[in-house]
Amino acid sequence: MTDFNLVAKKIKEADAILIGASNGLSITEGLHLFADNAAFEEVFGDLKRKYGMRCILQGMGARWPQEEEKWGFWSRLIHHYCSGYTATPVMQDLKAIVGDKDYFVVTSNGECHFEMSGFDAEKIYEVEGNWLTMQCAKACHDTIYPDFELVEQMAEAEQDGKVPTSMLPRCPKCGGDMQVHMVGPGFIPDTNAQNRFQSFLDQYHGKKLVVLELGIGPRNQLIKGPLMRLVAQEPNAAYVTINLGELYIADNIKEKSFGIDGYLSDVLAQIKKKCE
Repeated sequence: MTDFNLVAKKIKEADAILIGASNGLSITEGLHLFADNAAFEEVFGDLKRKYGMRCILQGMGARWPQEEEKWGFWSRLIHHYCSGYTATPVMQDLKAIVGDKDYFVVTSNGECHFEMSGFDAEKIYEVEGNWLTMQCAKACHDTIYPDFELVEQMAEAEQDGKVPTSMLPRCPKCGGDMQVHMVGPGFIPDTNAQNRFQSFLDQYHGKKLVVLELGIGPRNQLIKGPLMRLVAQEPNAAYVTINLGELYIADNIKEKSFGIDGYLSDVLAQIKKKCE
């Protein structure tokens, strides 16, 4: 059984906290990319029946017949999960745990809830892009543009899964199609965020760093693998991984790790209480 007092002690003594987050955190907030559940039916039931779409992730990676349909899906998704979003209890608890300490967030989640919850955009690296920016679909140049205002207008105008042709964004350089800045063909990496992340790692090299891993399954090597390797290389780092049902900690870091099997909402609430 995990000693939450010891976890809290490590966090309180830390010079900085590195947060890693994936789908488990989104699911805790009610956003399940893989599920054909009631929420999916409520938001996308018509598209499910029209196109055979079985989950949000399938829609995100779909080759839509027309640009009007592509942006119809994305504008509805973004409007539902981003417009009017306020920090959920799990995000509030996470912010309280971090407190005044320096931190950095590395996440494969693209819905921008960290930033919307008050985490500094300059301290977030969304490794697979995010929903609130867009890029040239052909990647003719590497500028990333904001899309939220336009997407909100699209969501208001969308009918039967399509947006008006006149609202479709065009690349300012080549005049071609634009796409949401999420991983896929032609994806443009966020090198600025990569550099900020590396600067954070350089700054806290050799210091007391707590790696707090939220909802990342054992097979996720995009974030989990590098985080465990980082902990192995950092003599004063501690590793706290929280995931429901499946935990994995590499043998070479077990002596400085804490694996907590449970709901993120419950576990973070307990850690927050111990940190107070």
